[in-house]
Amino acid sequence: MAKKKKKQEDLPEGMSRRQAKLAARAKERAALEKDPRPYSGLAAEASLVAMQEFVPSAVAKLDVQGCDRNVYVSTVLPGATAALIREEEFGGDAFVALQVQSHTHNPGRDLAFALNWVKNNEPGSTLESTAADGSQPELSELVDAAATLDIEVHQDFSWWIPEGAQVSPEISQSMRAANDSVIESHQVGNDITGTAFWANAGGGKAHVRWVRPTGDEAAFLNALARVAARGELNLGEDTKFAGVFRTHGLIAPVFDVQPEVDYSSYEDKLAGVDKALEEEISNDAQLNAEERKQLENIKSRQVTLR
Repeated sequence: MAKKKKKQEDLPEGMSRRQAKLAARAKERAALEKDPRPYSGLAAEASLVAMQEFVPSAVAKLDVQGCDRNVYVSTVLPGATAALIREEEFGGDAFVALQVQSHTHNPGRDLAFALNWVKNNEPGSTLESTAADGSQPELSELVDAAATLDIEVHQDFSWWIPEGAQVSPEISQSMRAANDSVIESHQVGNDITGTAFWANAGGGKAHVRWVRPTGDEAAFLNALARVAARGELNLGEDTKFAGVFRTHGLIAPVFDVQPEVDYSSYEDKLAGVDKALEEEISNDAQLNAEERKQLENIKSRQVTLR
């Protein structure tokens, strides 16, 4: 009996079947690896992290290389979808969400996937899942690394609906539910490293969450401890340092503040704390006893979001 011929395979040029399988497995492993700092290298890193983790309703224009339409990165879109392109009659603008229902553990790759989708689809299209599948280019190929975001914060989701558009019952219901969940938020601190947002959590509580990129994590924690030991790690009277979040490779200090005090009143004090931390980051002297105590206190109260 004649031997059956093996099925013809489309192998990469110059590769054996075994080499092709090993390469495919390596690609799969790389796709599963988590980027420790997904937006690293971007001037907009802190803004992207804040919009993804802390801000309820906001948009910011994002220039996408090779894309001839206006693109906006946003917090949430109707139905927690990944991206949409408005019909031409409503301007044809595109919106890409950071807070989505379907995603991977690599938000930088997911964002690149959604931005690439926006470049290659037509007005009226909707992207349900932002989960990157490996077909997307590097984020650095789509976004200028030096570009910053001018974030427009909203207190509801009326920006979902372009002027003159008919609203379906589903979208109307989704918007009402989303509006009910919005916590009043405002950006604070124009002259600081990173970005900070004030939020009124209700129940007599308000917070300032500050996403502050830093190169040396240990040096930054030591700086926090030194400033805390001097009694200067606060935003003024009746405020206190509450701890730090760890998210997307960054450390975000959090302060408890008074909700009845106008958020803009914390601008100067936040800038002062920023300056004090920057001065201490380069201090490589050993911590004294009180500073070590503060460092342990900070480490014991840190919360990792993702």
